[in-house]
Amino acid sequence: MTPTPAPVQAYSQAVALLQQGHFGQAEKIAVRAQKTWPNSFDLLHLLGVIRLQCGKPGSALGLFEQALRLQPDSPDATSNMAMTLSMLGRRGEALVLFDKACALNPADWQIRNSRGSLLLQLDRAEEALVNFEQALSMAPHFDFRLNRGVALAQLRRFVEAIAEFDAVLVQQPGQADAHFNRGNALTGLGRVEEAIAAYDRALALRPNYLKALTSRGVAFQALNRNREAIADYERVLASDKNNADARHNMALALLTLGNYRLGFQQYESRWLRTGMPSRRTFGRPLWLGEFPPAHKTILLHAEQGLGDSIQFARYAPLLARMGATVVLEAPRELTSLFARIKGITQVVVRGEPLPPFDMHCPLGSLPLALATELSTVPADVPYLEPAPDRIARWQERLAGMPSRRIAIAWAGNVNHPNDRNRSIGFERLAAPFSCDAGFVSIQRDLSDKDAAAMAGIPQLFHVGSGLDDFDDTAAVLSLVDLVVSVDTSVAHLAGALGRPAFVLLPFAPDWRWMLDRADSPWYPTARLFRQPAPGDWASVIGMVRAELDRPLLDPKFT
Repeated sequence: MTPTPAPVQAYSQAVALLQQGHFGQAEKIAVRAQKTWPNSFDLLHLLGVIRLQCGKPGSALGLFEQALRLQPDSPDATSNMAMTLSMLGRRGEALVLFDKACALNPADWQIRNSRGSLLLQLDRAEEALVNFEQALSMAPHFDFRLNRGVALAQLRRFVEAIAEFDAVLVQQPGQADAHFNRGNALTGLGRVEEAIAAYDRALALRPNYLKALTSRGVAFQALNRNREAIADYERVLASDKNNADARHNMALALLTLGNYRLGFQQYESRWLRTGMPSRRTFGRPLWLGEFPPAHKTILLHAEQGLGDSIQFARYAPLLARMGATVVLEAPRELTSLFARIKGITQVVVRGEPLPPFDMHCPLGSLPLALATELSTVPADVPYLEPAPDRIARWQERLAGMPSRRIAIAWAGNVNHPNDRNRSIGFERLAAPFSCDAGFVSIQRDLSDKDAAAMAGIPQLFHVGSGLDDFDDTAAVLSLVDLVVSVDTSVAHLAGALGRPAFVLLPFAPDWRWMLDRADSPWYPTARLFRQPAPGDWASVIGMVRAELDRPLLDPKFT
């Protein structure tokens, strides 16, 4: 069937109105004309574009499908249908269509740019960068340069990204997106004050720029300016009450400031934030403290990192004392250790079949379910205990060490989003090794650089590679006088075992360590050593060294 040509006058009027932003009027003219000429490719395609511009991708999709049945080799309709599928979350199908559109018209820089944008959404930044560079080689449009900068930032090539954003701003100083993305790249480099200034400029140009408000809030948090961060998140939520990223970040700021009542309420938004999987349902009710748990079997399940699991496992005995039968699902590394927590009936390795239960609660939701306030944190330590057979095994291995023993851990999981700030290279810990003690390295994974730095230190005994699970680590910690650790699972384990611990914290700590205090409401035997300025580990190591020089029996040591 030969497509019926669109009426030139109606089509031209609708296009002109669309270009002027008068979407409603353009749509009326296009709909009226399309009813008269239902087989017009031009009108079907135009009406699809209008619906897409109006934020109606579901309606636009059907129109593009009709148009492509009339002209299946139209690169523009193919590309627009790809964008529609992307908006509907059908990104795999969208990429197939973008590939087809590029093949139909290899010289179309807009299609190439759109394909790159989709690849960014798919976290395929290397491929996206190629597309943006191809688009730039065809037409040096500032949008393509902006997108190239975003791709470079995703690849953590922040300096190059900033150069691209600066180039855009030379041509378009009022480009709010360029200021916003420049702020993100500066944040990636740790230049947080400059990042805030960039977000300020973006917001001056677009006052209700919600992404810029959210990112500025994160930057404020990195400087411990949590109240200013909360103000930004409140502005975001006033415009978009369902913005889970802002709500979750606000929860972390509130918790850092010690507002546990409101903070843990908002913390439930963690399930909805960008990139998170949905909360597990199990086909059973979620329990958040709505009724007493007595005479019910409750499944507690680990949801976050190993340190979080250790921190929140303390609530299991409370539920048991309230009359609940407690089943705990946990990562394999923790199950044998958790099996000895008082009140737990059964521990299941995550991923293995579960016993029958009446209700469930994620570990991170227990503070909310049990109405935890700062003054009521259950801090009865120890609530974990090492296995006697493991203690005996490690006692034999450590027998040749000096009587004063200090366990050290200087790095966490490299995939943790804040690992760059919380971990320390081993070479930074060189200063304490001159004190009168033997050091036990319980670092599981060693970089080549760390291994080289450790060589030739006679008072250092590395056992990390011999630790099979957290039962082994707990046994080692029970045989030392002090644990010195950055903010990783080792710090939580030491605290849960009731062992003396020095916890080394970055300037902007995780919420659970709060601010401006040397103690922890969660772990009474821990002492906190904080960076006085971002990145200043030298001062932290100096403070630790001064404490280690004190006699072992000095009460200030612990």
